[in-house]
Amino acid sequence: MIRHVTCSALPAALALLLMACGSAGIPDYDYSQEPDPREQEFVLGISDGVQIHVWDNPDLSTDTRIRPDGTITVPLIGDVTAAGKTPTELRGVIADRLSEYVKAESAEITVGVGEINSYRFIISGEVSEPGIHSADRYVTVAEAIAMAGGFTRFASRNDIVLQRRDRETDEVREIPIAYRAISSGEHPEMNLVLLPGDSLHIP
Repeated sequence: MIRHVTCSALPAALALLLMACGSAGIPDYDYSQEPDPREQEFVLGISDGVQIHVWDNPDLSTDTRIRPDGTITVPLIGDVTAAGKTPTELRGVIADRLSEYVKAESAEITVGVGEINSYRFIISGEVSEPGIHSADRYVTVAEAIAMAGGFTRFASRNDIVLQRRDRETDEVREIPIAYRAISSGEHPEMNLVLLPGDSLHIP
């Protein structure tokens, strides 16, 4: 007779089957490798509002929005690619372009973010309100699920998958999420901050 041993068997059997059943259901993943965008300068995206101020040159200052092609139009210098750049990087590009027309001492430039519209992510599967969601601040996995109205009664809460596209390689990686480990406070590192374009699937 073949006997089947499960994770709820005797402690000795549990120890032997630790690899097969997982450490209390905790996925084997290095969450520390995932970035926390709150610790970095904001990266501009499509539809974000940009405030450009050129000191003592009001005709060169402008409040604008990043167009679908990722560009903005700056007085005197024309179109500039803004999407994918931080405000600091965009300031450097504008300053360099303006230096061809305006003396450096007259081109003190500041670039600010007026309105955030590019922070969007997808929540699919067993939540009350699946679809594309957005926020004007960064949100965590738990906050995103709450924004989607919470789980349905059919949700497999410990088998969540966060799909994230690598900016450098363009490859999509799947990050396992066990909601129990987040809600219990045992593994707060699993409560990742979502990046623009992330997709959270609850089976």
